[in-house]
Amino acid sequence: MATQAPQFTAWLDNFFASYYRHRPVNATFIGRHEYDDRLPDFSEQGVSDVVTDMRALLARMAALPPEPLTPAERLDRTLAIGFLETQLWEYGARHFQAGNPSTYTGEAIFGVIALFLRPFAPLSLRLPPAIARLHAVPRLLAQGEANIREAPPAWTARAIQECQGALAFLDGGVDILIAEHGMHTPELREAANSAAAAFRAFQAYLERDLSQDAPARYAAGEEALDLMVRKGHFLSQTLTQIEAFARDQMAEARAFLAVHAADFGAATWQTALAALADLHPSADRYYARYGEVWQACRSAAHARRLVTWPDYPLRYSPQPRWARQAAPFLYFLFYRAPAAFDSLPVVDCLVTPIEADMPPAQQERLLRATNDSVIKLNHVVHHGSIGHQVQNWHAYRAASRIGQVAAVDCASRIAMFSGGTMAEGWATYATDLMDEIGFLTPLESFSQHQSRLRQAARAVVDVNLHRGVFTLEQAATFYREQAGMSAEAAQGEAVKNSMFPGAALMYLMGNQTIHDLRRELAGSDLCAFHDEFLAYGSVPVALIGKMMREERAAKTSGRPPQGEDA
Repeated sequence: MATQAPQFTAWLDNFFASYYRHRPVNATFIGRHEYDDRLPDFSEQGVSDVVTDMRALLARMAALPPEPLTPAERLDRTLAIGFLETQLWEYGARHFQAGNPSTYTGEAIFGVIALFLRPFAPLSLRLPPAIARLHAVPRLLAQGEANIREAPPAWTARAIQECQGALAFLDGGVDILIAEHGMHTPELREAANSAAAAFRAFQAYLERDLSQDAPARYAAGEEALDLMVRKGHFLSQTLTQIEAFARDQMAEARAFLAVHAADFGAATWQTALAALADLHPSADRYYARYGEVWQACRSAAHARRLVTWPDYPLRYSPQPRWARQAAPFLYFLFYRAPAAFDSLPVVDCLVTPIEADMPPAQQERLLRATNDSVIKLNHVVHHGSIGHQVQNWHAYRAASRIGQVAAVDCASRIAMFSGGTMAEGWATYATDLMDEIGFLTPLESFSQHQSRLRQAARAVVDVNLHRGVFTLEQAATFYREQAGMSAEAAQGEAVKNSMFPGAALMYLMGNQTIHDLRRELAGSDLCAFHDEFLAYGSVPVALIGKMMREERAAKTSGRPPQGEDA
């Protein structure tokens, strides 16, 4: 259908062309393969080029003539402007390429891994760009050394860990790939050797020059965090209101956990929840359990008409052998949002492998860690079924072009910040939904209150860490003491929060906004409400609520929705 807004359509085409050109690794994950042979350019000229592009796009947007935009076009205009404004902050902030060495290590290694994770094309066509990216690794890491003369210790430690993961892949994983696929391409091994040498040199630089006595400046500042909340999530609440709500939710969740631990014969909620680890599949039923629970989840959702659940096959498979040594050191997700434009027939969810020759004690540790509740709540409901997988299917068919791609998982985070409250808000809400219909056991249902406690704790830490109220150590302590996290999990969560201001609060605020919207607008047909909601794509939940209210007001008045930019 011909557009009634040709000038805006041309502008949005240019917006995406610039996005993919300057973010080639993101483009690969999204399913745009024009730049599969490139890595980002963080040289002084490269950064200047992308910043100039973004400022020019904003200037051209301001000069566009009035045109009749569809609701999806109005949404894309709002989101594109917000993206450009938040990205201009990021390109000048020390949290990314200007001061965080893990920006370089993540893009460098996942630029290569992205080409092997999914068979979006025959391997023979993916090898040349993979080799080209491997040859580009030394240049990118050299830019990191030139640009970053000091970095907070935790970011440096993360980058060192990612170097170790990259080397595990380049030194060993590549050889497994070569052997498994019978590849006779010495160029791949040579390129991997070159990239490995660059990672070793970069790791030595990090350990020698950045690890000692670096300032521990993690706060983005209140102004930056407010920008993310207003122009990324489009929330109306102030930071103070978000924190107050989160603390109230923490208190409510902790009170429930404390009172009801006795329902399970336990003195504390921690003791009650520890019993979940005892309920796990046997080693010979481990892989089958994932598929069984997935099918049960789908059947239950169909029976209760919760949402349109398409035939979108997902397969639970063990991590590929070439990735197993590297994965623990990297942002190697079990479930990655499928590439929006690759249209593969099956989505693989990569689970921790259990080996027949594992010592019994090691098998038992794995089975306890990946117990029935972890399989059901995390791998199935949240990620592989009614949560992310169903939401992604709807998003890829959205009228909003930004809504189609914003929540695709990339090297270290999703493609666009604005996709966060939908992606994580819906996945946590979907788990609440399955609890409502009785799909969870009583103890699993009880554990949902700990999940709510952790969602709320993330929001408290996000606000206080980036306002400069919490140090990184205080954030980790808060997670341990107030949310029941292990020391390792608490430290990892705090470091991740420090790197991506505004990202931790999206779980709580996205989830709560969906619940509020449902109470206001759902009526008696829950499936119709969920389908309408998901059809907007991976865009801020607050904006979806605004548009749904406008649509209902228009139907009541008999006039088309006017629509305003957020």
